[in-house]
Amino acid sequence: MAAGIALAALALAGCTEKQQRGFLPGYSDGQVTDQTQRITDLWVGSWVALVVVGLIVWGLTIWCAVAYRRRKNDTGFPIQLRYHVPLELMFTLLPVVMVLTLFYFTQRDIHEIESLDKDPAVTVTAVGKQWSWDFSYETADGQQVHEPAGVQSFETGVEGASDSLPLLYLPEGETVEFQLESRDVIHSFWVVDFLYKKDMIPGHTTTFQVTPERSGTYRGKCAELCGEYHSDMLFNVVVVPADEFQAHLDELEAEGNTGELGVDLNRNQDDWSMREKYDEGVDRTQRTADTTTTQEGDK
Repeated sequence: MAAGIALAALALAGCTEKQQRGFLPGYSDGQVTDQTQRITDLWVGSWVALVVVGLIVWGLTIWCAVAYRRRKNDTGFPIQLRYHVPLELMFTLLPVVMVLTLFYFTQRDIHEIESLDKDPAVTVTAVGKQWSWDFSYETADGQQVHEPAGVQSFETGVEGASDSLPLLYLPEGETVEFQLESRDVIHSFWVVDFLYKKDMIPGHTTTFQVTPERSGTYRGKCAELCGEYHSDMLFNVVVVPADEFQAHLDELEAEGNTGELGVDLNRNQDDWSMREKYDEGVDRTQRTADTTTTQEGDK
């Protein structure tokens, strides 16, 4: 095992930066967020472990096929064994240990990625809708503004179409909390270079936090098939220094884009939550069951 890991490390040492990232998006001048290195390490580490295990399994398989092949002068059948307790224990315990090890590292990283800071510098409310996005900001000092309402792009694939996509500004080096909501069907918020995506469910707010660490413009899209024009549901994320971000918020406020965008296009005009709908369904099911029981008793 140690030899296999050493060979894998040696092989990785001769890889390009893209190959060392496991072909994930990334840049040589720094990490995009405070979590991209962790996600990349988990991805690459998992593949290294899989390659090592694969080499061992294939090596043992080929060795057995060669070492225990039937010779020219062999007659009859080889000794037949009904069971081999040590071997069967190994076949059972090794996969369990491998799965538990992968589970440990996955759960460790998920815990860090999903942890929430009590005092984010900015809270972004991202609302998915068929087939565009609405973005609102709320800062720690109470300033609340929003980007212009997103409009579906009908020019996907046309040169220059990205210039008309909805924009989401984020401050570099500051913690941002995302509150994700949907106005109609299930969407998924995905900034490709953040190496992270999260579902947006009608009637339920999902949350995550991230700290952008590299200025630049990054592609965002919906990662959940949400209807006929799913491929048009794109946006751009612009990460800028904190002073430029504040200047952008002040500009939005001066333009009158204060508060959060309304729910004019929401298919569910009234406020509701997934928990309330679930409880109503449970109560309705229970009432139906009680009625059926009463009717059977009357018979």
